[in-house]
Amino acid sequence: MEAGGIASRDWMTPVELCLLGAIWGASFLFMRVAAPDFGSFPLVEVRLGFGAAVLLPFLWRARAQFPLSLWPKLAGISLVNSAVPFVLFAWAAQQAPAGVSAISNAMTVLFTALIGFLFFGEKIGTRRAVALMAGFAGVVVLASGKVAGASIGWAVLAGAGAAFLYGIGINLVRRHLTGLPPAAVAAATLGCATLMVSPLAILHWPQAPVPMLSWLCAALLGVLCTGIAFVMYYRLIARVGASRASTVTYLVPLFGVAWAWWLLDEPLTLTMGVAGAIILGSVAFSQGRTKP
Repeated sequence: MEAGGIASRDWMTPVELCLLGAIWGASFLFMRVAAPDFGSFPLVEVRLGFGAAVLLPFLWRARAQFPLSLWPKLAGISLVNSAVPFVLFAWAAQQAPAGVSAISNAMTVLFTALIGFLFFGEKIGTRRAVALMAGFAGVVVLASGKVAGASIGWAVLAGAGAAFLYGIGINLVRRHLTGLPPAAVAAATLGCATLMVSPLAILHWPQAPVPMLSWLCAALLGVLCTGIAFVMYYRLIARVGASRASTVTYLVPLFGVAWAWWLLDEPLTLTMGVAGAIILGSVAFSQGRTKP
């Protein structure tokens, strides 16, 4: 019975990783559809609100572990780990194909290592240093490209900036929120970010009625890609460990590009292919084991 249970878990893990990669990859598709109708701030507000609502039961169950003194720290982390990156990606979705942001997002792993090295005294090693340089080269290649004759450089920089902020946020969570239930932490930070973005969302709320398709995409972005996906990810970490669960990073850009190509007829340019290969290759290389 025990061996059968282990075999079942081993079979389910790659399936769940692919499913999670498909869900997070779809988030760039949903932003691409909804952002032009909502605008950046209102779309992010809807996303944050739905995501926080899905995760709220986890926060309520662990509320005793979240004293009032902890909330300023949670608010600061929510700014760099949710509010600003989400706005940057929503803005980029209005400027460039969904696949561009999906590829830029893969830099999160490398930026996490860089921030740990620069500000928290972590060793980076030769392997990761080489991977960082290669990853940055991939971003330069991606930013140099054009789609339908238009430059996508600013959208790439926005996506890379969001990935950089994710790298800061991950390091802050590791050092200041360790020991707290991850799903509850996600609920708290998403809730704080919702409050932060709300004044700007109200100020920039669209004057024209938002189409139902865009509302559906915004709701899926919050409920599925933010709330449910967080729960799936933390369950994977608990079962197979953070290192194995983090391999979903390789799948997100692939699904992001595939969804956009299939459902939105967005082109896959040579520049995007080359840059994606360089960035994903550098991420894979950085995760390899080095000899002691």
